[in-house]
Order: sequence, then C-alpha cells, then structure tokens
Amino acid sequence: MKILHDDASFARPEAGTAVTIGAFDGVHLGHRRVIAAIDALAQQRDLQTVVVTFDRHPASVVRPESAPLLLTDLDQKLELLERCGVDFVYVVHFDEARATETAPEFVHEVLADRLGARIVIVGEDFHFGHRRAGDVALLRTMGAELGFEVIGHELVDEAGHAADGEPVSSTRIRRALADGDLAAANAMLGRPHEVRGVVGHGDARARELGFRTANVAVPEAICLPADGIYAGWYITPDDQRHPTAISLGRRPTFYEFADTSLLEAHLIGFDGDLYGQAARVQFVEHLRDELKFDSVDALIEQMTRDVARAAAVLATD
Repeated sequence: MKILHDDASFARPEAGTAVTIGAFDGVHLGHRRVIAAIDALAQQRDLQTVVVTFDRHPASVVRPESAPLLLTDLDQKLELLERCGVDFVYVVHFDEARATETAPEFVHEVLADRLGARIVIVGEDFHFGHRRAGDVALLRTMGAELGFEVIGHELVDEAGHAADGEPVSSTRIRRALADGDLAAANAMLGRPHEVRGVVGHGDARARELGFRTANVAVPEAICLPADGIYAGWYITPDDQRHPTAISLGRRPTFYEFADTSLLEAHLIGFDGDLYGQAARVQFVEHLRDELKFDSVDALIEQMTRDVARAAAVLATD
C-alpha cells in the first residue's frame, strides 16, 4: 500500500481509480464492506483502489468542543487500511481552509484532478464539504459530468447484512465502549478494541500488592472502554503478544477522588522491563466492574481471581 499526501506531487494511476472517502475511524465492519466493494469493482475494471481519509477527525477542526474521541489514531488507521489490501491511501490534511472548501471544489480537486476517479463508492448516508452540503446525489450529478460512476453503499449490521435497525458506525462503537458493552463494540469492529501508549512509572501500588503492572499512558484523544477489569493482550514493540489482566479505572480502594482513569496491564507470567516502551493493549473481554474493597487483603484475593479468569479467557482466544 502506498500512502499519498495532498501536499505532495505524484503521478495519478493512468487507468483511473476506484475511490471511497471517509474518516474511517476504527476501520470497522461497515468500512471494510465498502472497501471490499471498491476492490471487487476495481479488479473487474482494472482500476487502482484508493481510500481517501483525513489526518485528523474533521470534527476536531469544525467543532472541537464536541469532537468525538478516536477509536484509532492515524498510524493505527493506516495499518488497518493496509490489511484491507487497498493500493493507495490518500491522506487529506484537514485544517480550517479545508473545512471551508465546498463539496464541488473537493470533488474537482481530489476525485477528478488528483485521483482520476472512475468509480466512487460511499455509504448511502455520506456527507462532505463545507457544512456537509455534499451527498451521494451531488456526487452522482458531478460524476456524470466528470466521468465517474457513483454507488451509495447500503449500511450494514454486525453480520454484514443490510441494517434493519441502527447500522454499524464509529459513533455506535464509541457509545458501546462508554456503556461498558465491550462485546458489542468488538463485534462491530470485527476485532478487539486496541489502544496505544507509552509505559510510564506509577506509584508502585500494584507491585506492593504482588502484581507488577505496566502503566500505559494513552493519549487523551483516544476512546477508552468504561472503567473495569478486562482480559486482553499486551503487544510489545517487537510484536510479542502477552496474555494480560487489565485494570482500567480510578482505584477507589486507595483514592477516593481520582480525576482520571489509569490503565494498568498485568502481563501474566512476564517479568521484564517495559518502562519507556510503546505498548499496544487489546481489550478482549470485560470481566467485572471496578469495585471499592474494604481491605487490601480482599482486593488481593479478587485480583488473584481476576488474573486466573483472564488467563482462562485468553487460553481460548
């Protein structure tokens, strides 16, 4: 997969392209259905596949006060798109100037001039351009003039079928994570929800309790699941995967008024040094809610049960 940036020059594919456009936050099942559709048509017509996406969520520029937390940062999104087998990802730098660009201007500049689009497939509810004035109908009108076909792809449910109810969406996945429904979020993602950060030093509380943990500092812009105890995987920079019991929360047994949640990962059976390293943490199953215990001994007993249960869950994952 080749990554193209809108501020760089490149030779567009001579045969033309099959294009889809969107934020693609999470690269969830609905996104992958659209990408599969452009791939199938591209192979039939000998075209190159292009995903057009943005270097940040457009809402972070248009309405920063209410911009959503991200399911994936840009690097993770690009990795997931590469797994989809697309030929190119065209990364649009989204700033205030881009936010005021009209939908027709975007179509002329990006789809026609830069990419030589011959087919454009987007979700049937797709909107773009200044004030989201562009839609599938506009694309079809302009496509007839500029020489590309437009397909509004049906929205899908978790099984990949046409959605009778609420379809898979990044918004719905964020809501499931916030509600503590990890199973629903993972089903819509088609994979375990993953967050990334750097391991830092904590207060050594877990070590005193007999459970060494990696304290992973996740960027504030990233969407975390609800506070609780989880079974998951910890992946090191060299791609080693370790079964992990994850504590995400404010540790109410020790801190009554903690402001933020802390992600602590106990790598089961691991005793190495992880400080300063990049970490990937995947949430596989919710084990229980976070609780306040009456004594340290009661907490240790529960942590022992949590680790054993996490190990059992991951043994079959």
